[in-house]
Amino acid sequence: MEAQPVDVVVIGAGQAGLSAAYHLRRRGFVPAAAGPHEGAHTGARDGAPDDTTSGAPTFVVLDADDAPGGAWQHRWASLRMATVNGIHELPGAPVPPADPNAAARDVLPAYFADYEERFDLRVRRPVRVGAVRRADADPAGRLVVETAAGAWTARFVINATGTWRRPFWPRLPGAETFRGRQLHVHDYVSADEFAGERVVIVGAGISAVQLLDEISQVADTFWVTRREVTWDATGFDTAARIAAIAGVGERVRRGEPPGSVISVTGQHRTAWSEAARARGVLVRHPMFSAIEPGGVRMPDGSFERADAILWATGFRADIGHLAPLGLRTTAGGIRVANGRSLDEPRLFLIGYGPSQSTVGANRAGRDAVRAIVAARA
Repeated sequence: MEAQPVDVVVIGAGQAGLSAAYHLRRRGFVPAAAGPHEGAHTGARDGAPDDTTSGAPTFVVLDADDAPGGAWQHRWASLRMATVNGIHELPGAPVPPADPNAAARDVLPAYFADYEERFDLRVRRPVRVGAVRRADADPAGRLVVETAAGAWTARFVINATGTWRRPFWPRLPGAETFRGRQLHVHDYVSADEFAGERVVIVGAGISAVQLLDEISQVADTFWVTRREVTWDATGFDTAARIAAIAGVGERVRRGEPPGSVISVTGQHRTAWSEAARARGVLVRHPMFSAIEPGGVRMPDGSFERADAILWATGFRADIGHLAPLGLRTTAGGIRVANGRSLDEPRLFLIGYGPSQSTVGANRAGRDAVRAIVAARA
């Protein structure tokens, strides 16, 4: 089946991908017409014209999910608008007013869906990218984006696949012997499923503390982290935070795995952390050294019983489809500066490293498009 040529392929329709698509639209790019191998796309206005005949540069947005909303559509039901951390509006469209008690997974996907339609982004879904490879040895040639729905060739690829599909599970001795339930935040539904149980919660990030507060209201909780938690009461826009994010940028420039921004910025006091503290459950314990059938073995040799272990241990970049490009360093990452691969300049990685936050993803989408426009000039 012949690949369909476009100027830019955007992989992913979360915050970063939609930001990139918006800025492509603003710069005169138009959505590519559907090829003979494609089904219907979503996000097009009824009766929208086929404007690819104008000679304007083209783009296509490919999204692996069945519906709009990025990772928001998969969040747990109890995550409310009042407790969501770090919402930032998509460019050109403020988040609509919402009931603070409304579920984030209802409000935000609807906002994303409206955004796709408003700006006529024509997202193709569900389309999961299997591989990105070079069409030939010409460094000025095209990249090939392969999917089960067909292939595209592009002058540039903007990878905005985020991390949601790659939950990180640490490996500890004895994990396979545990008789209780182990789950990752990725699969968390509700605190009710743990009522009356003893739950070990692992992780130092925002999700760990938020779920500690929630689950501790119906269960006996035991919170562990690999390192002591640094509590920063000065807010999110401090010079220290900016410097820490710059440090993440240096890591990805060297080709090291980006890690999480919070691992270098520290935790911030929130309503849920203070509620957990007030109830006496915000007590950090060192990471256990092994898992046993009935619980976990602590570094000092003591044993903590557990009915369930909740891993709030973060996510890793979902970039396995980029493997054919051969960009991964011996350190395990891809060398990226200002959102662009240093070893394959036709590839942009946004929502990666220092641009993992929603505001960072917006800026990265804008900057990637600026670079593409400059390269085409």
